[in-house]
Amino acid sequence: MVGVPLYLRPRLEPPLTGLLDAGPFLHSLVEALGSPLNVLLPERIAENAERFRAVYRRHHLAGRVYFAHKANRSSSLVRRLAAEDPAAVGVDVASLGELRHGLGCGFTPERIMATGPKDPEFLWLAARVGATVNLDSRGELEQLADLVRKYALPRVDVLLRLSEFESAAGPEASGVRVLSRRSRFGSSAGEVGELLSAVERHRDAVELTGVSYHLDTTGLAEKVRALERCVLVMDECRARGLAPRVVDIGGGFGVGYVADAGEWERYTTALTEAVLGTRPALTWRGHGYGLRNEGGTVRGAAALYPAHRPTAGPGYLDELLSLPAPSLGRPSATLLLEHLYDLYTEPGRALVDQCGLSLARVLDVRRTGEGKGPGEYLVRLGMNAGDVSFEEHGVLVDPVLLSRAGGGGENDEESVGVYLVGNLCLEADLITRRMVFLPRLPRTGDLLAFANTAGYAMDFHAHHAQRQPVARTVAVVKEGGSWRWCLDEEYWPITNAGGALS
Repeated sequence: MVGVPLYLRPRLEPPLTGLLDAGPFLHSLVEALGSPLNVLLPERIAENAERFRAVYRRHHLAGRVYFAHKANRSSSLVRRLAAEDPAAVGVDVASLGELRHGLGCGFTPERIMATGPKDPEFLWLAARVGATVNLDSRGELEQLADLVRKYALPRVDVLLRLSEFESAAGPEASGVRVLSRRSRFGSSAGEVGELLSAVERHRDAVELTGVSYHLDTTGLAEKVRALERCVLVMDECRARGLAPRVVDIGGGFGVGYVADAGEWERYTTALTEAVLGTRPALTWRGHGYGLRNEGGTVRGAAALYPAHRPTAGPGYLDELLSLPAPSLGRPSATLLLEHLYDLYTEPGRALVDQCGLSLARVLDVRRTGEGKGPGEYLVRLGMNAGDVSFEEHGVLVDPVLLSRAGGGGENDEESVGVYLVGNLCLEADLITRRMVFLPRLPRTGDLLAFANTAGYAMDFHAHHAQRQPVARTVAVVKEGGSWRWCLDEEYWPITNAGGALS
C-alpha cells in the first residue's frame, strides 16, 4: 500500500472514453501493428472545429479556424478537416513539408495560411499556389516581393504578425509602460509605421489582408491588449488607403489534461514538499521540474503545463472575446464587429483535444532494489520518451492501465507507485520522471494508454534512435457497435474502413 496515491487521472470525453473501454480491440491493434502505437479519432477533430465555430456564431463573428498542423503530422486529421466547410476551416502550415501535405490532403490554397520560419522554397510555393502568408518581418516581406516579381506570380495575400505590445502598467498618469513578453516571432508593434510603408512600396506584389499576433502565454490580459492594438493598427492601415479585413489572434487556447482540480493541487503541493525534503521523493533522483531547495526555501519556478484548466479551448476563446479591451472599454468581439473584421484563430493543441491516444506494451516489471514502498518498481515499456513526449512539454498526467486478456485479479490488488522507463539503452530514457500511481502493479503484456496525446505529445519528438521502431499511427471510426481501423495514411473521410463510399 502506498498511502494516499497521488493520482493525476486524465480528463476523458467521448469518443475517447468509448475507445478506452474497448480493451480487446486496442490489444488486437498492438498485436498486429506493434508497440508503440498511436490511435487517432478523426471525427473528434471535426467536432472540436465546430465547437470553435460555435463561439464565433455566439459573438456574431465571421472568419476561419485554422488547424496548426505542427501539433500533429497525421494525414487522417488533416483530411477530415479538409472535408469541412471551406469558409469555416483552414490549415496553418509552418514548413514546406506541411504546405505540401496540406495541399495533398485536399486543402485548396485559399484555405491555407503559411506561418513560422520561411525559407525561399516555402515562400515560393506558398506564393505560387496562392496561400495566405503570415509575415514575421520586413525581411520576409522583401523576400516574398522579390520572388513574386522574379517569377511573375500573382499578388499574394499577406498578414503582418506583430509582437511586443505596449500598454500602461497601472494608472495612465504614472507614465509607466510595459511590453508583452518577447517572442522569436513577429515584428514589434512599435515598427508598424515602417512595416506599412514597406507594404505600400510592394503593393504590386502583395495585398495586405490583415494583422495577427501569437503570444506564448496563457494570460488573457496580454491577449486582450494585443487584440485591441491590432484593431488600432487596422485603423492605421485604412488611413493609408489599405483595405485589411482580418485580425488573426493565433493559438494558445489550451487543454485541460487532468480531470480533477483537487488531484492537481495535491500533487503540486506534494512536489513542493518533496523538494523541501519534508516528504519522500516523488521523482526519479529528486528531479524538481524546475524547483530546487536552497537552505530550506523553495526557489525557481515549476516548468509545468497547467494540466488542470477549468477554462480551455473554445471556452477560453469565448472568455477572450467577452473581455473588455483595456483602452477602448468594449468587449473584444464588439471591436471586431464594429469594424466588420473577420476573426482568424490558429488552434493546435486545443483542436486535437481528445483526438487520440498512444499505446505501449508492458515489457518488464522489476524492483528498483530500494526496498518496499512507493516507487520500488520500474516498469519498462515498448516505447521511449520521444514516442510520448508529455514531459518534454511539461504535461503531467497518468496513463490508463489496460489489462491483457485473462489477466484477472485486479480487484484484489492495491495501488502502487512506479517509474515508467523506455526501451533505449540510456539512463535518461524515462517516460515519466515522476512516480506514477496506478491502481495495481502492471504485468508483462498489459498495455498503458496515454490519453490525449494528439497535441504535440504523439509524434513531435519521435525518432529512430538505436533503431527502435517509431510508433505507427492508425485512424479509428465507430461504425454501429464496433470499431473499425485503417492506417493513418489510408484514411479518407469519403470512404469507410472497407474502402466503399460512405
